[in-house]
Amino acid sequence: MTTAYAQLRATFTRLSRFSHLSSIAGWDMQTMMPPEGSKARSEALAELSVLQHQILTAGKVGEWLEQAKQEDLNDLEQSNLREMARQYQHSALLPESLVEAKSLAGARCEHAWRRQRPANDWEGFADNLREVVKLSRQEAALRSEAAGISRYDSLLDLYEPGMTATKLDGIFGDLKSWLPQLLQKVVEKQKSTAFIQPQGPFAIDKQKELGLKVMKRLGFNFDAGRLDISAHPFCGGVPQDVRITTRYNENEFITAMMGVVHETGHARYEQNLPKEWLGQPVSNARSMGVHESQSLLFEMQLGCSDRFLKSIFPLVIEQFGEREGLNETNFINLNQRVQPGLIRVDADEVSYPAHVILRYEIEQALIEGDIEVEDIPALWSSKMQQYLGLDTVGNYTNGCMQDIHWTDGGFGYFPTYTLGAMYAAQLFQTANKAIPTLQDDISRGDLTALFQWLNQNIWQHGSRFSTDQLMQNATGEMLNTDYFRQHLENRYL
Repeated sequence: MTTAYAQLRATFTRLSRFSHLSSIAGWDMQTMMPPEGSKARSEALAELSVLQHQILTAGKVGEWLEQAKQEDLNDLEQSNLREMARQYQHSALLPESLVEAKSLAGARCEHAWRRQRPANDWEGFADNLREVVKLSRQEAALRSEAAGISRYDSLLDLYEPGMTATKLDGIFGDLKSWLPQLLQKVVEKQKSTAFIQPQGPFAIDKQKELGLKVMKRLGFNFDAGRLDISAHPFCGGVPQDVRITTRYNENEFITAMMGVVHETGHARYEQNLPKEWLGQPVSNARSMGVHESQSLLFEMQLGCSDRFLKSIFPLVIEQFGEREGLNETNFINLNQRVQPGLIRVDADEVSYPAHVILRYEIEQALIEGDIEVEDIPALWSSKMQQYLGLDTVGNYTNGCMQDIHWTDGGFGYFPTYTLGAMYAAQLFQTANKAIPTLQDDISRGDLTALFQWLNQNIWQHGSRFSTDQLMQNATGEMLNTDYFRQHLENRYL
């Protein structure tokens, strides 16, 4: 007789195949699709999301979950059952009508944002965002009532299971107690450092070639993924077909190059999730915080280190040739420059947490109903001035409209960026101790041992363990924010 667990496995395999189609259609929407395809694609994706919701929330799935608890399952199967139950519970709370409405509103808002942001059209954007926020609040109300937690916590849990606003307030409160002073010290110290902007133009085809070579150095499997262009860099697709994107500027190449390094960190995690469990929830990445830890370990811990930058500098010269400002010392200086700016994705690692805390505080107040959409620009300007000393009054393009996350209701996502930076510092410090030759390996461009360590401790486990347990297993302790502070002080002071 077929067991309940076997029925569940078959159901979640089917769901993963639909998710595969949805992911690739979403990638195409942001990279290749002509503008007039937006309405039809949005409707198709909404239809697909409703179908997935119907499959996952069918009454028999709930029955199988209860029956499977009584079956003889091994450790991995029990972890998979836990993740199945988590997905079921998250979906069963939402009516189909809300799932469809959210998908349509998000797609409409994101598509319009692409032209509204360059036009600095806050009013047009706000009209669409209000609908997204309204539906996100409805979702949060349903989730919070069922779980007995705050509305914002119920959304945060979708991205970072087990994390709460109370925990975040403690972590971010500690950050705010020392980061502004550190930022000030580093900026002051770097006043004596020469930063020469290399003279462009840097042809986009040359920049792409550089990105591909760096991806190869970082172990990206080109038989299971590709690099493309989008308005906002991202990593999408599925483990067997990972799509990463960046954006190019002919006047400078470092932003695109480091964007590729960042997204390759995400991609390597995806490409190395447990293959024998693909299609099952336990094979998914543990959380967005853990996902960000991999991209930031690649970009910041490794990518912005002196040794790595020296190792790839010959690739830079190979593409762009000798030119003013393009020497090894200046190349390192530019990649380690700390300079508070308006754009989060271009921010250095010292000022970056301020961008995240600002967004966290605004989106929490928005979901809890303490503020409305029309309050966002003034709050944004106030917090930018408070945390980074910068003015965004009237500058919506490079202020509150710069991110894609809120367009589709991604509230609760932003905190995972800084959690990821903290996890990354802790993991990289542990890897350094575990691999005595690591720094010399980086200088030689041989990252094999580092990737083996990451695979052994993070990648291959998928969602088998909780985030706390994963960090405990890998580093000997749960999240310890001291590693992040030590890393910043060691590199910049």
